[in-house]
Amino acid sequence: MAEKERDFGISDEDLRAALKEIKAYVDITEEDLKTIYAIALRHAQKRLSHKILVTDVMTRAVVAVKKYDDIQEAARLLSENRISGLPVVDAGNLVIGVVTEADILSMTGIKDGHNFRDILRHILGEPLPERKSGHLVGDIMTSPAITTRPDVDIKEVAKILDEKRIKRLPVVDGKNKLLGIISRADIVRAIGK
Repeated sequence: MAEKERDFGISDEDLRAALKEIKAYVDITEEDLKTIYAIALRHAQKRLSHKILVTDVMTRAVVAVKKYDDIQEAARLLSENRISGLPVVDAGNLVIGVVTEADILSMTGIKDGHNFRDILRHILGEPLPERKSGHLVGDIMTSPAITTRPDVDIKEVAKILDEKRIKRLPVVDGKNKLLGIISRADIVRAIGK
């Protein structure tokens, strides 16, 4: 316990003070408390050692477009960078949407067909997704974008990607400013290390 006390700054005196501060009778000795603390610390260290944060695996050099960029420019960037989606940002680098290859393909009328979710929404009164049109990224982008934060565990991101059937999430700070992007490939690389 002595080494752990130094690592986290908790001393025997701290434990005694904690026991005294509790306003109810606690049938536990200092030794019992030290044992419980050591076991809890070991479990916490084990849990945290298996956690991989978005910030540790995200791509920081992000290719992004603006709402008023031409769709052809977005298509060129997707093709040249061999990526399937781009965050759409405003003048302050705040994420306002995402544009994907699927969004661009929807302009041509190419569609995989309606999925079960589309059909269910239609039964509930929503229109089926239609062919997108326009000349600007803002005309075809998906907005608002689903985003994540840098301090999130990649397991949570993987779950979102799977549930939403998407391939990437922009990573933003507390003000929605673009910090990076995390993709399925980033997660697979992190797991493979």
